[in-house]
Amino acid sequence: MSTFEPVEYDDAGTQLTGHVVRPQGPPRAAVLVFPTIMNPTPAVEAKAFKLAQAGYLAMIGDFYGKTPESFDQSRLFASEIRETPELYRQRLRASLRALVGVDGSQGLPIFIIGFCMGGQAALELAREGAPVAAAVSFHGLLDTQMPAEPGKVSARILVCHGDADPMVPRGQVMNFWQEMDHAGANWHFHSYAGVKHGFTNPAPNDNPATDYDASADRQSWAAMMSLFAELLES
Repeated sequence: MSTFEPVEYDDAGTQLTGHVVRPQGPPRAAVLVFPTIMNPTPAVEAKAFKLAQAGYLAMIGDFYGKTPESFDQSRLFASEIRETPELYRQRLRASLRALVGVDGSQGLPIFIIGFCMGGQAALELAREGAPVAAAVSFHGLLDTQMPAEPGKVSARILVCHGDADPMVPRGQVMNFWQEMDHAGANWHFHSYAGVKHGFTNPAPNDNPATDYDASADRQSWAAMMSLFAELLES
């Protein structure tokens, strides 16, 4: 397994940098990893390395082209790209194109995953019918300003959600279920009782909405790997 390789790309004049990590042997598939609202963090980097250890070529996408210095600043950066849904998706598509252009990814199945805001990002690309085999959200936001249209979603969808996540209340969950049914999507939804937002990130923080949960972290990762294996074997 390699260390991270920087991949420079562009979205309408904003310079972005992806970070690619490769497996030791030929990759089974290529995975676009969308980070949290803080952009790449050690927890997300660890997940990308874990994918490479499992035989996948992984690239962490770049939301902003810069690194937030605080959570408050990350919210400002995020609002700048999310306030216009079309431009938000344009930024996400730029990351997907960058992954497809990485040496060694050509001809491979493409998966997208994401954490928190990154989970929302993965679902946004799936909603518009991006040519990917699967989209996986870990404690991601489920709301959207551009709901999926019937017949549009071609990716398999897996959402791993903490049922005690105050950032994604049950009303948002129910709306998502209805949206996916209306779109005719092939979707799975795993909900973990008593689990809060950010359950895959073991780093301590002072946000009462988030909390690491080792069991939910293990179970959600295993669910994703099982889905990937099923798609690759079909």
